[in-house]
Amino acid sequence: MRDSAGGSGPRGTLYLVPTPLDFGIAAAATPLEDVLPLGVLRRAASLRHWVCENAKTARAFLKRVDAVVPLSTALQALDIRELPRPRKGERHASVPDEALAALLAPALQGEDVGLCSEAGMPAVADPGAELVALAQREGVAVVPLVGPSALLLALAASGMNGQSFAFVGYLPVEEAARAARVRELEALARRQGQTQLMIETPYRNGALLQALLTHLGPQTRLSIACALTTPAGWTRTRQVQEWRRSPPALPNDQPAVFAIHGG
Repeated sequence: MRDSAGGSGPRGTLYLVPTPLDFGIAAAATPLEDVLPLGVLRRAASLRHWVCENAKTARAFLKRVDAVVPLSTALQALDIRELPRPRKGERHASVPDEALAALLAPALQGEDVGLCSEAGMPAVADPGAELVALAQREGVAVVPLVGPSALLLALAASGMNGQSFAFVGYLPVEEAARAARVRELEALARRQGQTQLMIETPYRNGALLQALLTHLGPQTRLSIACALTTPAGWTRTRQVQEWRRSPPALPNDQPAVFAIHGG
């Protein structure tokens, strides 16, 4: 436990716990110890309080942890709470302060808390940033643990500019707005030499790929990273004109990261 910056008493620590990128899909599963250090598994096994994106997948993750490092508290006895879900049609909605305070309550009372998402690093292209912001305001120590981040893995394997890049999140779903955004990002990539990274809900991977191949210039470089860290994972970078001749089939149940850079 740690003293808060404001001197209001002991605080716990909020641990940002990465999870595997395989979404727990049996056919794509990677041994946990291949993607998470033993120290991270030990820390996860020690925590009694959790805040997560999805309670079912959080329990599945902790069951995998338990197979490597036994949990200090029985799985059924863990305090696992979900982050409030965005309203339909909203990917990222503001969470009321009182709801966040309830989730952070154990840390404010001196207990350590783990934050996890369904895959990868919480609060990066995933929910949780507002809870982290509240922890910072309340003097709760925030400790990010080492683990996979699909964005950085995809960027490193793309061969594109890793000194200047931007993660732009999701593109619009509506066709005209998506086309305009693709052209805007392409112009930015060419003008500034900056790699543009984006993602989509897995079942829309194919739709985003089609939009990119339709609206990007033929010499623009497009990198696709799919199912990273799993046995079927791959990353390929080609000019758009090459992708058009032989477009890949993307799974609708595994995440993909798309990156563009000027030709």
